[in-house]
Amino acid sequence: MNRSTGKGLVLGNLISALNLLQKSRDFALLMPEVRINMVYALSGAKSPKEVAAVKGRITAVDGFPRASGLPGFGVSDHMARLILEIRKYDPDVNAGINFRCDGELIEVVKAYGKEKGLRFGWIDRTKEPPEVQLKDGASMPWKVRYLAETYGNVPRLFYEGEGWGKEPLFVVTGKEALEVTKMAIDIGKRYHLRKRG
Repeated sequence: MNRSTGKGLVLGNLISALNLLQKSRDFALLMPEVRINMVYALSGAKSPKEVAAVKGRITAVDGFPRASGLPGFGVSDHMARLILEIRKYDPDVNAGINFRCDGELIEVVKAYGKEKGLRFGWIDRTKEPPEVQLKDGASMPWKVRYLAETYGNVPRLFYEGEGWGKEPLFVVTGKEALEVTKMAIDIGKRYHLRKRG
């Protein structure tokens, strides 16, 4: 498969995932303050320019998730770097989506992971060394290495605990964007049912 064909397939999958996500009122309940992004990296991607994402991220409008811009390559920094770092430990991971984290969601995602046979983990930001916190770009490799060393590999479902000035967030990873989006929507439905009692 040539590079342009690969880009077309990645963008097509990401657009399908986005269309599905934008119909999910349940998923809108998982919106964090920093908003949401989903990313899908080309096979063999080495830089954020080779990772497709939603430009401007995804926000909530009238109770539904809505993309702020069009999907494209090189429009994500944080999530793109996260997926590229995870791929150093697990080359099967190409895609990811983030959403908010709270105590109830932790229980929902734990139960979801147990049911689906997916490893669950969390990053304890209090263990992040000061020299890592102060060095620009050093935090991401540390976080992924922490997961790999703590759990034996990088879990497909994990959250990042609170850090100074950092909002706690969940991340779901997988092989492609449609897969992780379906997982995230399912988690949103389960969370909504739990909230309704």
